[in-house]
Amino acid sequence: MSRPCPRLRFTLNLLILGLAGLALACGSPRTPPPAPASETTQLGDLFAQADSLYAQRESLERAREAVAIMRRARSLDFGNYEAAWKFAKFNYYLGEHGQDEKPRAEAFREGIAAGEAAVRIEPNKPEGHFWLGANLGGRARLQGPLYALASVPDIRKEMEAVLRLEEGFQGGSAYLALGQIDLELPEMLGGNRERAVELLEKGLRFGENNVMLRLSLAKAYLNVKRPKDAREQLDAIFKLKPSPDYLPEYKQAEAAARDLIEKRF
Repeated sequence: MSRPCPRLRFTLNLLILGLAGLALACGSPRTPPPAPASETTQLGDLFAQADSLYAQRESLERAREAVAIMRRARSLDFGNYEAAWKFAKFNYYLGEHGQDEKPRAEAFREGIAAGEAAVRIEPNKPEGHFWLGANLGGRARLQGPLYALASVPDIRKEMEAVLRLEEGFQGGSAYLALGQIDLELPEMLGGNRERAVELLEKGLRFGENNVMLRLSLAKAYLNVKRPKDAREQLDAIFKLKPSPDYLPEYKQAEAAARDLIEKRF
């Protein structure tokens, strides 16, 4: 059996990142009836517990506990938008950082289903679209380059929806996802290094403190032969004061920036 062409071996990171069309084709979602007051209080408690555990996500066990609590929250009210998109978000983290392929695939599967549900419940809010796109990308990367290639249109669709709804969502993270696609997809298959730079620079307008965006922009600058600009972005990562909410991501970006400097400068 022949191996895939090496040029197809790209990754869709964050982010970074073809089921969304089905979700949007189901027509206008019905407005779910309001949950009873006691149930609403319970949901609020579960959200608080899950958020507290997710803040400790550098411990994968804490991330798993957060997912378990959000699974319980969803079972209480499948029409709750916050429960749906947070379940998608937390599953994405498990899929990205897990060690074994089977549980990672299951995390992305649950994340996609929850993201689709969030899009159906609130199609005009960005969180569902973003975490649906992220989980689609995570699953694509896990299943291999050919599958990833087929998933690109759906990932683009979700991230472009985020830009229409809230351009600066999460510090320009939708621009980050789109830029990474153009940066890592072979040009013969639709990638575009110059466009990647443009997208990431647009994202920087909203994400001056988004270290993952700066890291990707540095890589894009290197691809278009702008090493001075690349080094400026890498140096900026070390000067930023990390937000406590994104400390794991800052540590990851900082380590990657140091590695890139050692290899290219």
